[in-house]
Amino acid sequence: MDVNEGPEILRHGNRIFAIYSAGGCWTDNYTMGMLTAEAGSNLLDAASWKKSPLPVFWQSPKAGAYGPGHGSFFRSPDGTEDWMLYHANTEAGQGCGGRRAPRAQRFTWTADGTPDFGRPVGVGVPVPRASGELQ
Repeated sequence: MDVNEGPEILRHGNRIFAIYSAGGCWTDNYTMGMLTAEAGSNLLDAASWKKSPLPVFWQSPKAGAYGPGHGSFFRSPDGTEDWMLYHANTEAGQGCGGRRAPRAQRFTWTADGTPDFGRPVGVGVPVPRASGELQ
């Protein structure tokens, strides 16, 4: 069973991105997908949206990140960086239960203006503080 859920909106330049979770949190293949539309288009018209053919964020066994999903997004305190918050399991087969843990990491934008979420950061790997965060 394939499930698409938990959409979050990002706006960058003249485009709107709907980032959603796909595949069901009970699987290790829970990922994030993306729909893109031009700002000013009729967002209620399905033809205004283009679906990315591949996930934009997915598991990384090397990083101990299985089933990363339910992304949300925020700016650093000084407004210069974009960050994502998501949850994932540290081992395969842990499903949707209480072992899922929140994770945060910075993301950037590609030259063509789409979000580049990179790969999940490994468990125990230090993540730099968000720009403008109190020390």
